[in-house]
Amino acid sequence: MLKKTNAWLWIPSLYFASGLPYHAITSVSDIMYKDMGVDNTSIALYTSILLIPWTIKPLWSPFVEMISTRRKWTLYSQLLLAVCFAAIALAVPSASFVLLTLAAFMVGAFVSSTHDIALDGFYILGLTQEKQSFFSGIRNTFYRIATVFSSGILVMLASRLCDHFGEKSYAWSATFAVTAVIMAILYIYHRRTLPEPKSDVSRTPDSIKGVFYNFGDIIKTYFQKPGIWTALLFLLLFRFPEAQLVKIGKLFLMDSTAAGGLALDKGDIGFIYGVVGVIGLIIGGIAGGICISRKGLKYWLWPMVIAISLPDIVYVYMSMVHTDSLVTIGSCIFIEQLGYGFGFTAYTLYMIYFAQGKYPTAHFAISTALIFFWSHPLRILTVTGHETASTTDDEKATDVLFSLIVYGIVLFLPSFVIIIKGTKTSSGVQPP
Repeated sequence: MLKKTNAWLWIPSLYFASGLPYHAITSVSDIMYKDMGVDNTSIALYTSILLIPWTIKPLWSPFVEMISTRRKWTLYSQLLLAVCFAAIALAVPSASFVLLTLAAFMVGAFVSSTHDIALDGFYILGLTQEKQSFFSGIRNTFYRIATVFSSGILVMLASRLCDHFGEKSYAWSATFAVTAVIMAILYIYHRRTLPEPKSDVSRTPDSIKGVFYNFGDIIKTYFQKPGIWTALLFLLLFRFPEAQLVKIGKLFLMDSTAAGGLALDKGDIGFIYGVVGVIGLIIGGIAGGICISRKGLKYWLWPMVIAISLPDIVYVYMSMVHTDSLVTIGSCIFIEQLGYGFGFTAYTLYMIYFAQGKYPTAHFAISTALIFFWSHPLRILTVTGHETASTTDDEKATDVLFSLIVYGIVLFLPSFVIIIKGTKTSSGVQPP
């Protein structure tokens, strides 16, 4: 490396910088729009549109691979994200806040998805395979901490500011201004701490023809990987149940009891996700990274598959008992986050191993984009079903919501079949 830096100084903050904009754009926006009177169906449509950049990011991932360095792409994306969040902060108090904030969110979504392409490639280039295994749990933990920070701390901040200002628009404007400042600080910090791997070089082709040739070669070599279809089925199905529940989860907690929800306010949700959830997530993520670094991915694959899916059953329990106890609800979220932190380690490391080769940055981006393309249309159906539940009478609402949550849990069964097949046949991935 041209510049060496202790990985502990940049991996946690780098993946926090990845998770913060993604969840501020796709999750905090949900809560903001709902808090400001937008209906659930519109929210599902708006935020699903915002997910499009992550779905189509393979279209420009080759350019991130070929033009300039992953380090520069990462840094300047963080700076642009700070500008986007500042624009959102200015747009929220306006009369046309929905249109203006959606436009700023969409620009931020394209920048954030580009940032994800660059930093995932940088992670592969900047660490040995042994360190990639060890830090896989750490990166997931801090990415998820950013998730919880966004859905927890930022939402709590908006709630407190709303009490102070007495005006929701100013509270949310200040919240996104804080987000912009955080991204700017992360940009400044990473300029000093990110290493400069020798392998992180520009591979700009000599001509336009060369660009298209490289693009075609990236796609071709991806689908020529050994065991590609088994690997893709594994990636698509591993997170399938959790992916369905993540969109409906906060809406379920916020909706009224008449609509089948738990009627929690923003402050309660912020505390549960921002404090209780973070503790479970940290424990699970660090434990997952340590376990894999010692025994290997193959040894821990089954326990991690169970860990990421089975704890989702806590939502079935909450939808049945309709408890108003924050201790009970917090305990359920703790269990779910603990399992997620532990189980997601296997998923990330599998994608890293599968992306190894000639174009690791672009191939990792293709894998993540295919997952988005598969899961997010189904999330729209889940939220639409939730909206149906909220517009029916109490008994039917509870039945529909319960059915939606059970539907999400049962979806883990196909992934078990694929894992059985994948562990008996060559998948092109050789975990330690």
